[in-house]
Amino acid sequence: MQTVGLAQQIIEERGITTASITMLEGVTRKIRPPRALSVPYPLGFPLGEPDNVQLQTSILRALLALLHRTDVPVLETFSSK
Repeated sequence: MQTVGLAQQIIEERGITTASITMLEGVTRKIRPPRALSVPYPLGFPLGEPDNVQLQTSILRALLALLHRTDVPVLETFSSK
């Protein structure tokens, strides 16, 4: 996540909006990427369980919703409820 967060900052400086998914919320809080979505899934499964299209779609919608946020840095926590 550290490398992704730093890359996000550089990309944003060039005028491109970014958002990322994190499973390591503590690290993400330290790096402070412009926009990040924290998910409660183990490493390697950022979109949750395999073949759960409904869950994966919900995660991606929550991530894409962050692209409109201008109050950066922002770290949202995903909730499947």
